Amino acid sequence: MTMAQESMTTNERLWAAIRLEQPDRVPVVPLVTAEPAAHLAGMTLAEVAGSNQKAIEAYRKVLSKFGGWDSMHGGPITPLQQQVTNIYPMKMRIPGRDLPDGYMFQLVEEEFMKPEDYDRICEMGIDAFYYEDYLWRITDLTPDDVQREVTNVLTMWPEFDAELKKYDMRPLILASDFHPFFRLSLMRSMVAFTQDLYYNPEPVERTIKQITKELIPKNIAIAKGSGIDTCLFTDERASAFYYPLAVFERFWWPYTEEIVDAFWSEGIVTVFHLDTCWDKNLPYFKRLPRGSAVVGLDSTTDIFLAKQVLRDHLCIHGDVPASLLSLGKPEEVEAYCKRLIDEVGAGGGLILGTGCATPPDCKPENFRAMIETGKNYG
Repeated sequence: MTMAQESMTTNERLWAAIRLEQPDRVPVVPLVTAEPAAHLAGMTLAEVAGSNQKAIEAYRKVLSKFGGWDSMHGGPITPLQQQVTNIYPMKMRIPGRDLPDGYMFQLVEEEFMKPEDYDRICEMGIDAFYYEDYLWRITDLTPDDVQREVTNVLTMWPEFDAELKKYDMRPLILASDFHPFFRLSLMRSMVAFTQDLYYNPEPVERTIKQITKELIPKNIAIAKGSGIDTCLFTDERASAFYYPLAVFERFWWPYTEEIVDAFWSEGIVTVFHLDTCWDKNLPYFKRLPRGSAVVGLDSTTDIFLAKQVLRDHLCIHGDVPASLLSLGKPEEVEAYCKRLIDEVGAGGGLILGTGCATPPDCKPENFRAMIETGKNYG
């Protein structure tokens, strides 16, 4: 394998790809949450689910073992902290508490949000509704517990950031949100939300507008305050895999354009995390300003089709499949990474990463193959 000649810093390399320029080699940015970090470090998932310090220890071991990469996507946040900070607005089952130590934490999807709550969100705002009402429907924590977990998130970060700096790494994102469509689907549950889309659409639209209005200034402030000019924007349920394009065009795309344009006007790049198959939706993304977003794909969307559609318009992030990392061989991972670099990376505009996230049962030798192929071949 020919060694890639490096002439850029990790951050320069990442932003060259985002800006659709040709970097010295493809940047390597897998999504590594605390769970695969624990597995790769020889720790249990229960350990990192219950302790930020254990999660930081897991990342420290992984970075030492594999030598770091170009940017950190993921971090040492516990499942409960993802609930209390409104990342996952769902009830949870946690390893070491509700599940065996080696299990991935689970999200429990039920109809916790009721039809009348659309109007309550519009009246109160999504954050006030979440913390004054909804959170207590999905958690058994006390208000003091919630405050403690939020404080832990804030206080652990400098230690984790110091570990990243040892490898010339910065976080890919610090500002992060779900698309309002996706958030409401999780809170209402998918079946009930789908019924609302067809049989009671006006409250849904009003609420999506309200959440959009709130999330724009909040995430701009976070991105600007952090010095990381990106915002992660996740949706797993709006693609044509689930809904016809008429639903996408009414309830998803107009608000997406509004959000991306607002971020872009402040110099902030939207980093999409798009799970499921978005093949039929890809042409819409050509309407966004050139270079204003990164399109992260999970290996169900045809990433080679995405390159054809979005070539020299938006950067693509992905998409080494979880199945390949868990079940494949290192030489298969290497071959797929080389294909991504040669075909999707041609002319720039590729961030090599995982399809969705590194799986919690990823083979260490396959993770190494992904990282080293990106570094040495790209």
